[in-house]
Amino acid sequence: VRTRFPPEPNGYLHIGHAKSMNMNFSLAFEKLGVSPENRETYFRYDDTNPEKESKEYIDSLRNDLTWLGWSPAKTTYSSEGFNHLHSCAVKLIMKGLAYVCFLTKAEVEQQREVAVSPDIYPGKYRNTSVEENLKLFEDMRKGKFPEGHCTLRMKMDITSPNPNMHDSMAYRIKYTAHPHVGSGWCIYPSYDFTHCIIDSLEGIDYSICTLEFETRRESYYWLLWALDLYKPRVYEMSRLNIAHTVLSKRRLLKLVDSNTVRGWDDPRMPTISGLRRRGYTKECINTFCNDIGATRNMNLVETNSPLLRSRKRLEQAARVCLADVSRRAMAVLDPVKVTLTNFTDSKMCTVPNIPTDPSKGSHDVIFTPTFYIDGADVRAEADSNFFGFAPTQLVGLKYADVKVRCDSVKVGKDGKPTEVICSVTDEVTKPKSYITWVSAVHNLPCEVRQYGHLFTVPEPSDKWEEEINAESEVVISTALVDPSAGELCDASSTDKWNSNNSFQFERIGYFVVDDDTTYDSKSGKGKIVFNSIVSLK
Repeated sequence: VRTRFPPEPNGYLHIGHAKSMNMNFSLAFEKLGVSPENRETYFRYDDTNPEKESKEYIDSLRNDLTWLGWSPAKTTYSSEGFNHLHSCAVKLIMKGLAYVCFLTKAEVEQQREVAVSPDIYPGKYRNTSVEENLKLFEDMRKGKFPEGHCTLRMKMDITSPNPNMHDSMAYRIKYTAHPHVGSGWCIYPSYDFTHCIIDSLEGIDYSICTLEFETRRESYYWLLWALDLYKPRVYEMSRLNIAHTVLSKRRLLKLVDSNTVRGWDDPRMPTISGLRRRGYTKECINTFCNDIGATRNMNLVETNSPLLRSRKRLEQAARVCLADVSRRAMAVLDPVKVTLTNFTDSKMCTVPNIPTDPSKGSHDVIFTPTFYIDGADVRAEADSNFFGFAPTQLVGLKYADVKVRCDSVKVGKDGKPTEVICSVTDEVTKPKSYITWVSAVHNLPCEVRQYGHLFTVPEPSDKWEEEINAESEVVISTALVDPSAGELCDASSTDKWNSNNSFQFERIGYFVVDDDTTYDSKSGKGKIVFNSIVSLK
């Protein structure tokens, strides 16, 4: 049983493509009860529009497919079938089912209206002779017409209530070299003409697409009927939508070109490369795709919004997958100094790398009389509902086996705490909280990029550019992490494609080493950059 995954190389793959890959490489076969040895999926570059396609995109598609763990039975290019597609177009003309049309784009749009000129509806070029159409199409191929001057259209059913049957375009003129097959063509087939023919020629059993293509099913089968070709079965599934982002390649490209984001792999982007840089592993993404499945309807389970439901499921998939593989470390994002007045020694503390898996070992951190805590764990005034550092409050220090009593809190002119004065106590009272910390002497400075939603609204509208969240990336340049993390942050040893260099910053969330990291663990020089992946809850 054969399926296909046919993206167009006009941008980077996104989370919606991950769902399609999961369906075409796995879930479809499971639904059909097909054994693994009888499964075949073709990876096809649907590359019929040279103006928007590039080698960069071609390479990125292959990289993302491989990274997600999918192995196609065969890799094909629609462009490598241009000769056959051209022959199919000639065959249509000879059967009186295609004609060269000189109507402008605006006039073609008018064909959908009522009571237009007979020259436009059904169109004076529909009845051109076969001989003349063959000559005109050959002139198109030889480059005798300017770009946009004419097209080859299929003579379908101009009266149909389905606009996809209104003599869809088969070929158009483009004087642009193709990124894969070069400059041998100046006419290129349309998507509607190409994909069904290639599906048939490749012997695809199930042509799987999203529901917005459902109205194209009629034109899909019309063309295969007209050419007397084998007809694959077509199945449409619901399109994936994620809250607070966009999946339109046109909009994603504009975000990149306008420098609103750092690039296609910006951690805020819904692209596979963006999710990878954000710290989502292939297991996270594939688990999410398995969880949501593929149906024609969007089930509303956790919330009234399917977009929010998908967002929550994606984040939860990350938590589940990262919990048992992310190394623990203590970090502070907003450092506030703590000074102990009655403790002068240093103390070695043991921290498990992954508490649920003792085989992963542990690392040591040094507890010192001065250390840093996070600003969120201190208040200038005591509060019965707050169990962090506040005057008179008893607090435990995680892994140090030390209890301290907060004596006072110093604040700056802005009213924010700047230093906490404490004393170690051996009283038997059990603290209500155990706070993480980083030594003031032994630590690694780092930059932490905290990421929020790219858009301020769950479902961006037509005014989406006005709905971009200006605070979707917050750069914290004063963060500190315990020095044991340094070895896994070495820029020379991290591999963004294969390694898992994620951390759980205890009591904060999951983070990953970013590609901008230049740190050298041997010399201690260079910069460490972390990206936030997802919160703990």
